[in-house]
Amino acid sequence: MIVLKGVTLRRSAKVLLDNASVTLNPGEKVGLVGRNGAGKSTLFALLNGTLHEDGGDFSIPAQWHMAQVAQDMPETDQSATDFVIEGDTTLLAAQNEVHAAEASGDGERMAYAYMALHDAGAHDAQARSQALILGLGFKTTELCNPVNSFSGGWRMRLQLARALMCPSDLLLLDEPTNHLDLDALVWLEAWLKRYNGTMVVISHDREFLDAITNVTLHIDNAKLVRYGGNYSTFEDTRAQQMELQQNAYVKQQDKIAHLQQFIARFKAKASKAKQAQSRVKALDRMEKLAPVLASADFTFEFKEPASLPNPMLAMEHACFGYPPAEDAAPGTPSTVIVRDVSKSVMAGQRIGILGANGQGKSTVVKTVARALKPVSGIVTEGKGLKVGYFAQQELDVLRPLDNPLEHMVRLAKEGLPAGQSGREQDLRTFLGTFNFSGDMVKQAVGTMSGGEKARLVLCMIVWQRPNLLLLDEPTNHLDLATREALAMALNEFEGTVMLVSHDRSLLRSVCDEFWLVSHGGIEPFDGDLDDYQRYLLDEAKRAREELKASLKSTKEPVVQPVPVVAAVRKTPEELKRLKRDLGKLEQTILDLQTAKHALEARLTTSLPPQLIGELGRELQKLTDALDTHEENWLLISEQIESAAG
Repeated sequence: MIVLKGVTLRRSAKVLLDNASVTLNPGEKVGLVGRNGAGKSTLFALLNGTLHEDGGDFSIPAQWHMAQVAQDMPETDQSATDFVIEGDTTLLAAQNEVHAAEASGDGERMAYAYMALHDAGAHDAQARSQALILGLGFKTTELCNPVNSFSGGWRMRLQLARALMCPSDLLLLDEPTNHLDLDALVWLEAWLKRYNGTMVVISHDREFLDAITNVTLHIDNAKLVRYGGNYSTFEDTRAQQMELQQNAYVKQQDKIAHLQQFIARFKAKASKAKQAQSRVKALDRMEKLAPVLASADFTFEFKEPASLPNPMLAMEHACFGYPPAEDAAPGTPSTVIVRDVSKSVMAGQRIGILGANGQGKSTVVKTVARALKPVSGIVTEGKGLKVGYFAQQELDVLRPLDNPLEHMVRLAKEGLPAGQSGREQDLRTFLGTFNFSGDMVKQAVGTMSGGEKARLVLCMIVWQRPNLLLLDEPTNHLDLATREALAMALNEFEGTVMLVSHDRSLLRSVCDEFWLVSHGGIEPFDGDLDDYQRYLLDEAKRAREELKASLKSTKEPVVQPVPVVAAVRKTPEELKRLKRDLGKLEQTILDLQTAKHALEARLTTSLPPQLIGELGRELQKLTDALDTHEENWLLISEQIESAAG
C-alpha cells in the first residue's frame, strides 16, 4: 500500500502539504481533486519519485511497477505501433536479454530468455499496442505512420497509449481526457475499469471520475482528506461536512462570546476571580474551529445580444472540407469531409454536435465560424449575425507574445459592440472579472497555463457580445469550478449555442438537441447521451466485424482493436474452459515461435539449394500457423475480457 504519514511538501517557499497523512490500498481507483495550485501535480511528483518529502514519512512498495503519461511531446520517426510497444518496459527488458543471451551463445540462458520473452507477451505485443492506438481514435491506415507525422494532440494520445501498454501496479494519470473525443473517452473508461492495479487520476471531468474511481482524495488547506466513493459521493459528503462545520463554528462563537463576557464582568471581583480564571483556561483549551468561508468560485455571464436574427444561418446543399494545399498540382480538388448539408440554425437553439473522431465536427464548426469557406453550396448568414468562436486549440485565436490587455485593445480597435467601452481602464476592469488582475494583464499569453488561456478566450468572446456561440472543446484545461461557471453562463445565454465537447456533464446541462456528424453527412440524433454511447459501442462492434471480414478475405495478419462491448456473461465452467483453451494456445504459440527461431537460425548457415527451398516452405507454414493461432488467441482473450468486464 501507499502510506503518507505527517508528510510536508514544499515548492519553493510555498507549503503545499503540511503534516498530511493518508493510506491508499492496493487496487483502489483514486480521484485526486483540489483547486488549481493546491498541489495535485506536486503529489504526483512525490508518488513517481521526482520529488521527495520535506518532512514526515512516505512509503510505496519497492516491487511495484509504475506507469504514467510522459508530458513531453515525442519527437521520433518511429511508427506509432513501435513507439507504443516500447512503452512495455517488461517486454523491452526481455528482448534485450534475448539479444544478450544469443550473443553469449549460452544455450541455457537463451532458453530462459525466450521463456521470459513469452511471459512478457511478445507474441501479442503488436496486437495489444494497436488495440490501444485504435481505441484512442486513430485509423487503421495510421498504425504505421511516423510519430512525427501527427499533430501535438495526437502525439499526446500516443503517449497515453504507451502508458497503458506498460504493465504496472500503479498507474498515474494527469488529465488523460484533455485530448480525447467522446468516442475515445468511452473506450478509455472501459479500459480503465478493467485495470487491476492501483490508479490515481487527476481530472476535471466529473462523469469520467464517477465512472472509474471508488476513492476520492481531496487536497484542502495543505491536508489530504480521504473520502470513500466517486466524485459525486465526495461532493455530497463534503457538502454535509461543511454544513456541520459551519453550524459547529457558529455555536462555538456563541460559547466564546459568552465566556469572554463572563471574564470581562467578573475577573476583577475577588469573589468571582477563580470562576473567571477557570473560564480563561477553558477558552485557551478550546480548539478553534475555522469558519467555512464561501468559495470565491469564478463566475461570469454572457451579455444580452444586441440582436437575434432568425434564422441565424441557413445551409443549402453545403459541403464542408479543406482546399487543396498551396503546393498542390493545378486542378487538385478540395477535400470534402461532410457533404450536401441543408439545415437551418434558429435563434435560441442549443445544439450539441456529436460524431466519432475524424467525421468532421470541427470542420463544420470552423466553416460556420468563417475560418474555412464551404467547398460548395450556400451558407447564408442572418442579418446582424455575430459569432463568438472558441477554437479547440486556444492558440488558434491567441497571440503567444501579446498580453491579455493587448488582446482586448486590439478587439476594441476592430469595433466596439453596443454598450461596450474601449478605454484602457475599462478593459482592465473587464479583464479583472475573469481573474486577470494586477501584473497578469501584462503577462505574455505564451507563458500562461492552459486554464488561463481558456479563460482569456472566454473573456474575449463575452466582451464581443455574440448572438451565436461556437464552442469546440471549450473545457480542455478548465477546472471543475470554471466548467460549472461556463455551464451556468450558457444556460442563461439568450442567443444560440453550437457545442462540440467530450464533457458529458456540460452537454447534458446545456444542449436540448443533438446533431450527428457521421458517414459524410449531418442528421438529427434522436436520443440522449446514453443512447449515443450505445451507438458508439455498436459502431465499434461493426468496425470489428469489418476487420474480421477483411482478415478472412486477405488472409493477412490484421490487428483488431479490443472492442468496447457490453460484457457477455459466461458461466464459471465456460470461463474456465476459455482460460484453459487460452493456456493451450499460448503453449502452442511458444512452441511454434521456438521452432521458427530455430529454423531461421538454420537458414543463416550454408545449405544445399534444395534444402533451402524445403526449409523455406516449412518456415512459411510455421508463419501461417503462428498467424492463425495468434488470431485465435486474440478472439478468446476478447471473450474472456468481455465476460469478466
